[in-house]
Amino acid sequence: MGAGFPAGNQVTELLSEMMVISRAAGSAILEIYADDDLGIKTKDDSSPLTRADLAAHEIIVKGLGELAPEIPVLSEESEHISYEARRNWQRYFLVDPLDGTKEFINRNGEFTVNIALIVNGIPVMGVVFVPVKDVLYAGTQIEEKRAFVEKGGEQTQIQTRNLGGQLEQNQSLTIVASRRHGGEELTRFVGRLENHFPHITTTNMGSSLKLCLVAEGEADLYPRLAPTSEWDTAAAQAVVEAAGGLVVNPRLEPLRYNTKDDLLNPHFFVLGDPGFNWLDILGESD
Repeated sequence: MGAGFPAGNQVTELLSEMMVISRAAGSAILEIYADDDLGIKTKDDSSPLTRADLAAHEIIVKGLGELAPEIPVLSEESEHISYEARRNWQRYFLVDPLDGTKEFINRNGEFTVNIALIVNGIPVMGVVFVPVKDVLYAGTQIEEKRAFVEKGGEQTQIQTRNLGGQLEQNQSLTIVASRRHGGEELTRFVGRLENHFPHITTTNMGSSLKLCLVAEGEADLYPRLAPTSEWDTAAAQAVVEAAGGLVVNPRLEPLRYNTKDDLLNPHFFVLGDPGFNWLDILGESD
């Protein structure tokens, strides 16, 4: 991965420290979650901001700065960093301190803390923490692919589900979709899938948890046909790909980061089984 990149035990230590930092941010979020005053404000893009977003941001930026001061940090709640300033970053941390702020405000528990390490545009390490459930997903692609989930103090390896390579008669498919985005375009897309899969189950969920469901083999496909930003996906993409899946753009090319001035993702698909014949099916998408 280049000079100065962590290797061996350093990889395990870096991932472990990212997990510790994410849990610390999660604890701060839960303290505010229990408060009547969430401190809700509206950002310039009309999206909500709470005291919890800012508290988690401060904890994560401070923690990562102490952990690896030589690696820049880009957070959703950071001051604007121009592409000119970041275009030559070979590695950096990409952070969403509180993904699913609307879910947080609605108190449904479907929000996460997301920390990713990006190297040459690729999310090679990621942590997704679910504070309300005390569940943590983590994955690394450095040296070897490894993904796991921590629940109840126990760590379990996870992997994506295999669909068998080719479409088979009576094949079933489990889709996970956004709780708040998609609309008519998603409905049309699912309608096209029904031409190929006679049995389709759809689950709706908020935040980066949708990618994590694919990572642990609970869903086969997450089609995202609505806007997202790079910090929304990076950590969970690292987990998905460490678990054997793939996150691709509409041309079925791997989703990459820090390649342009804006930080918006294209529409994308999260594939549990990259070896499945997705080309003919997803190639029909608009």
